[in-house]
Amino acid sequence: MAVLQKIRQRSLLLIVVIGLSLLAFIIGDIVQNNSFSTSSNDVGSVNGKDITFEDFRLKVSNLEKSGQGMTSTQAANRVWDQEISVALLSEEFEKLGLRVGEKHILEIFKNDQNIGGNPTFQGKDGKFDIAKFKEFFKSNPEQAAMLKDQEKSATLNAKYQIYNTLLKAGMFTTEAEGKLRYKMESDKVAFDFVAVPYTSIKDETVKVTDAEILEFIKKNEKKYKGEAGRELDYVLIEDKASPEDEAEVKNEINKLLVGGVVYNKETGANDTIVGFAQASNTVEFVNANSEKPYDSTFVAKKDLPAQYAEQLYTLSIGQVFGPYMNGKDYCITKAMGRKSGTSAKASHILISYEGTQVPNKKEKRTKEQAKAKAEILLAQVQANPSSFLMLALTNSDDSSAQQGGDLGYFSPGQMVKPFNDFVFNNSVGKIGLVETDFGFHIINVTDKQDGVRLATISQKIEPSEATADKIYTQAVKFEMDANEKDFAAVAKAEKLTINPSVKVKTMDENFGPMQNQRQIVRWAFEKETKIGDVKRFEIANVGNVIAKVKKASEEGLMSAEDARPMVENTIRNKKKAEKIKAKMAGSSLATIASKNAVTVQNAVDLVLQNPSIPNAGYEPKVVGTAFGTSANKVSAPIEGNTGVYVIQTKAVTKAPVLKSYADYTKKVAQQAAGNAGRVIQALKSDAEIEDNRADFNY
Repeated sequence: MAVLQKIRQRSLLLIVVIGLSLLAFIIGDIVQNNSFSTSSNDVGSVNGKDITFEDFRLKVSNLEKSGQGMTSTQAANRVWDQEISVALLSEEFEKLGLRVGEKHILEIFKNDQNIGGNPTFQGKDGKFDIAKFKEFFKSNPEQAAMLKDQEKSATLNAKYQIYNTLLKAGMFTTEAEGKLRYKMESDKVAFDFVAVPYTSIKDETVKVTDAEILEFIKKNEKKYKGEAGRELDYVLIEDKASPEDEAEVKNEINKLLVGGVVYNKETGANDTIVGFAQASNTVEFVNANSEKPYDSTFVAKKDLPAQYAEQLYTLSIGQVFGPYMNGKDYCITKAMGRKSGTSAKASHILISYEGTQVPNKKEKRTKEQAKAKAEILLAQVQANPSSFLMLALTNSDDSSAQQGGDLGYFSPGQMVKPFNDFVFNNSVGKIGLVETDFGFHIINVTDKQDGVRLATISQKIEPSEATADKIYTQAVKFEMDANEKDFAAVAKAEKLTINPSVKVKTMDENFGPMQNQRQIVRWAFEKETKIGDVKRFEIANVGNVIAKVKKASEEGLMSAEDARPMVENTIRNKKKAEKIKAKMAGSSLATIASKNAVTVQNAVDLVLQNPSIPNAGYEPKVVGTAFGTSANKVSAPIEGNTGVYVIQTKAVTKAPVLKSYADYTKKVAQQAAGNAGRVIQALKSDAEIEDNRADFNY
């Protein structure tokens, strides 16, 4: 009773202690799951404007469900790029004060195939009817609510069209630019030169230090800004069948092939099993013994396993072929039948006309004009079948024109009915004309193949349970040992190969040659993962990857090691140039050439637009200097792309003055036309972009 009394007296204290313990447990769990952590709730930001996680997650989810076959990482990368572009462009729109009204938005809807091409919103003339469009959403409030999201997208699209127009209008090409282009193409220079190539000094004699690389890249930090990266070594222990596993499968297939006597435990007697060739019911025999069920499809020769296509295609009915390997399957096959014309090959020339659903028509024409042209082409190819390829290339409105009209092989029912019927009802070599909803087709039947029906027993050679256990044990042991000892030493002791190291970025999905291994990349970038850490990953149908973090680099200026492949040769040539220039003093080219054991060479009729020097290469700096140097004057040494040059200009021939430079101005304008499309990349290069996707397990 005394004990119970003490418990009652201290019950309040116990409740408080238990409550505090539970609270501490809950808070710890919440903090561990980042709910109360100080990390951002935003997936990133662009110039200080946040991209919320929930909005980003929803867009990624919708894209994954869109049926485009994207992985989660691919969808996240696509949405991320879109969000950055939208944020940067919206910022520009705001700076410019761009505004759009109802007319702009309706024009965007009109040009949207899903809206403008929807019969619901079209008038009797088949064109987009604004009144019908408005009336539909007025009488369907639920649909109108959904339209709001599309209006946002249309508004952004309309602003971008205005913005893009402004950009293009601002990229005006002047006559002065056209005149300059003319002079660059037409003014000519002739000069003598001495060239000492950088290759005259061996690379190993000119060292480039890390300090020199860092000094070089710091002068242009934007160009040499690197993402966070990790470099990993790894060992792959494959899920591979043992020789014993392989022998067991082959033994089973061989028994099925020849038959034999098998003891039946249920009856206590021996049963005689007939072989595959003698089986009275082949379909049942296959379904009872094969991992893949019987397939009654007639298969063309081109669709048979390439290595054994000839043997399988020419089997007599009832004849058995095998055993043979088809990928990882060990197989035996019996011929069940043959059917003529199961696939055909044809070429065509499509002549479409206005009203057909054919994009990129070569010319506008009525149905009557199309028919007339098709009949002319038909007569030409019937008279000279060898002309079919060229006529298809130059006349067909189909994308197959690039292949001379060749459509490859296809099965019955794959083409529209009139086309299908012509091909499968006519013999090889037949050329004719048919009409479909796409237009008029001049068709050439180029090949036909019979199909064979085959019964195949296949069993996959894969690791047995015992082998899988051995592989798992070996992989786990390697992981444990490599965490305590040297990775390379453990691999050597286990007779395993360390694969070439793999470099990955934060949002990479692939790991070396292995596709879609986001789990490995994500682990490499976790805050808890340090250089030297080792972890094992099970990869379905591949095996166990045991990876070790070898190196780590954070976002910012590239390390000397990472930048070396990009800049080492440039820096080395710069150092070589100083050594070469020291030996290029002299009052004449002959003297300089003699000192450097080279010859004086001559260049004639070079232009700035194509500054390539014979036997030297592309050297704009050298050719430009030649144009600007007085005649017969020996220049100072010039550092070119391939070596150091000294030149002596002989003559500069000026092109005659033209009355108009319009053609050249047009050339410059055409080259500049694509510059507007580079605006987003330019905006990105100056933007402050924060990417937190990895914190949200993307």
